[in-house]
Amino acid sequence: MTDEDGYFGERVAAKYDDGTSAEYQPEVIGATVGVLAELARGGRALELAVGTGRIALPLAARGVEVHGIDMSRAMVARLRAKPGGDAIGVTIGDFTTARVEGSFSLAYLVFNTIMNVTTQDGQVECFRNAAAHLAPGGCFVVEVMVPELRKLPVGQDVVPFRADATGWAFDRYDLVTQEMSSNYIDVVDGRGDYRSVPFRYVWPAELDLMARIAGLRLRERWGGWNREPFTADSARHVSVWEKPAA
Repeated sequence: MTDEDGYFGERVAAKYDDGTSAEYQPEVIGATVGVLAELARGGRALELAVGTGRIALPLAARGVEVHGIDMSRAMVARLRAKPGGDAIGVTIGDFTTARVEGSFSLAYLVFNTIMNVTTQDGQVECFRNAAAHLAPGGCFVVEVMVPELRKLPVGQDVVPFRADATGWAFDRYDLVTQEMSSNYIDVVDGRGDYRSVPFRYVWPAELDLMARIAGLRLRERWGGWNREPFTADSARHVSVWEKPAA
């Protein structure tokens, strides 16, 4: 993964909580936290890429002891400034390798963040690291989009997802390497500002194999945090892998 100042430094952190997408709606956060609190079963929870605490803070408010890992000191500073932020333990580091003392009943990685790990080897290490933190019977939860390749016309590699008076945004896919990027052009005072964030898209079956390599097994998969069925038309999935109790 890249350093904190590359993609999630002060510039992004300053605006990160201003989002108006579904992930910031109270009902979405409530459903997410409800599932995670249930899976934690009264034990400790480890959030990979804890960021500004969108999920960690309300989960802690439900009585779950939460510890986070994050590379970005700028994002963690926003977490610390919020009510209850000081109660969230945070380890600064790469969540594919950084270790935290003790064991956890739950580890989780939400909002497509597994794709911020831009190599297959790195994604496998993420699963191994999560599994190493779990107590027997503990669960690793990942929320991630299903790659939108069906939206690509033949011969094209770009999927636009925003176009309005203040800017444009599009995803670019490489069908051979599974590399992709989200690209943003924001128009402020008549001037365009461009930024690009790299990802590696990943399929559900590929994640299941990564989990097996890490000694985990698939327990449940839903089309969202309300436990709706996962189907061929699902735009994302919430997957739960379990560390064997024996």
